Parts: sequence; structure tokens; C-alpha cells
Amino acid sequence: MTAPAAPTVSAVSAPAAVKARGSGRHALALLAPGIVALLLTYAMPLLWVVRMSVNESGQGGTIRQTVSFATFAKVLGSAHWWDVIGQTVELGVLVTVCTLVVSYPIALFLARTTSRLRGLLVALAVTPLLISSVARTFGWMAILGNQGLVNKSLTGLGLIDEPLRLANNLTGVVIASTEIYMPFAILAMISGFGRLDPELEHAAASLGAPRHTVFRRVVLPLTLPGVLTAALLVFVLSLSGYVTPRLIGGGRVFVLATEIYDQATTALDWPVAAVLSVLLLTVFGVVIVVYQRAQKVLEARFTGPQGARS
Repeated sequence: MTAPAAPTVSAVSAPAAVKARGSGRHALALLAPGIVALLLTYAMPLLWVVRMSVNESGQGGTIRQTVSFATFAKVLGSAHWWDVIGQTVELGVLVTVCTLVVSYPIALFLARTTSRLRGLLVALAVTPLLISSVARTFGWMAILGNQGLVNKSLTGLGLIDEPLRLANNLTGVVIASTEIYMPFAILAMISGFGRLDPELEHAAASLGAPRHTVFRRVVLPLTLPGVLTAALLVFVLSLSGYVTPRLIGGGRVFVLATEIYDQATTALDWPVAAVLSVLLLTVFGVVIVVYQRAQKVLEARFTGPQGARS
């Protein structure tokens, strides 16, 4: 009597392979609507902008269909556009630094508090998002203007003789943008403070470390991932912001977002507007690369042998 033949490897693995193919098709079917939406709303407009950037502008807003880098050369060879790019990056850096400095204590408090009102406090911190940025910008125009609340109060107290220039310049844009982007920074930092463990602070304090040392050696390193995420978010938002630089800047603060709009709608120079858009996307790409490098450094510090020993 012969023993039954053992099942072959292919016979055993065939149902698993069929199941895997079925799961792959099911996942692709679920992803298809999102992929189509991304292609229609992001990829195709982006390709159109890139294609427009290699055209040339003619007289009266006409566009010469060609493939040329003459428009790039015109933009990159102009000192004016380099000033615009520099002021855009400067605004992004200033707004990011100011927003992080103001938002970090709030986010740290909300992440560490055990109060029953924590949910209410978090809701209050992000309540400004319920108000349009346009309305908030108009509010800052009323506060920072020459006859605004700040100057009227300082003049009434006798602290100044002439109004401070807080509007129609970069200073006003930074102040207003900082308040506008604070809720985004607070939410990003709270979600990124996952490594923060109060027990580590208690352990350091029990070993005799003063409060500033506990903050510098324990709290700050553990919260840096959340700070980096908030910095990336605020920097990207401030680079692409249009309403606040236009209204608070009073036509005196030139950034890429406002210049792209002017070139496309007022000057009717679509190739130049497309080139500026490509340059703005390039700045975004550089920022994301820097963020990823910084994130890898932090991950290596926390997960590597040296990080484990520290």
C-alpha cells in the first residue's frame, strides 16, 4: 500500500497567492478614487504650470508656445526677483521662529497638563481656525495701524510721541502671520510630543538636576520632533501666504505669492508667473529635504547606541 503523495509547494502556496492578488486588486480599487483626484487637482495643474514656465511672453499679454528657458533666465537674471525670493524666505524664517517661540510653551503646557479642562483648553487654542484668515488680518490692520489700538494706547500713556510703524511693512506682516499660524503650530507640536514622559523628568529631578537642566537635557530633546514638524508646517504656510502680506504689507512687502498673483492677473505675464511658481515649489522641496535630514539625525540620536546610552 503506497502512502499518499505529499502536497507540492505550489499547491500549498497557490491559495495564498490568489488571496494576495485579490487583496492587491481590492486595495488598488480603494485607492483609485484618491489617485484620480490627485491627478486631476494636483498633478495636471502642476504639469501645466511647468509647461507654461518654458513658454515666452509677448506683447499685450500674448504667449509664445515654445520650449525655452529664456523666461527662467530673465527671472533669475533680475535683481528684483532675487530680492523677492530673499524677502519671501526671510518672512518664512521670521514667522517660523516667532511662532515656535510663542507656541512652544502653550503646546508644552497642554501636552503635560492633567487637568479635566485639558480638552477645553486645546479647543480654545485652536478656536482662531474657525475665523477666516482674511477677517483676522483685517483685525490686525485695525490693531497695528497708525490710529490703531497699539499706537493709540502708547500715545495715550505718553510712551511715544509719534505712531510706531507696525503696518505696511515686514514687521506688521510677521506679527499678524505669527498669530494666524499659531494654532497650526500648537496642534503639530502637541501631536509630536509623544516621546515626552513625565517620569523621565521626575527621574532627572530626583537625581539632583535643576529645572533648567531637566528642560535642556530631557524635555527639549524629546520634544524636538514635534518642534520640527511645526516648523515645517508654519514655514510652508508662510511661504505660500498671500492675504496677510498683501493686506498688512500695504503693497510694500513683495513675496512670491503676491508677485505670482500680480504677474498672472495684472501684468498678464503667465510665463513669468509660472517660473515664480516653479521657484516657490523648489524652495518647498529644499525645505522638505532639510526637514527629512534633521528628522533622520534626531531618529539616529534617539534610537542609535549613543542615544540609548544617553
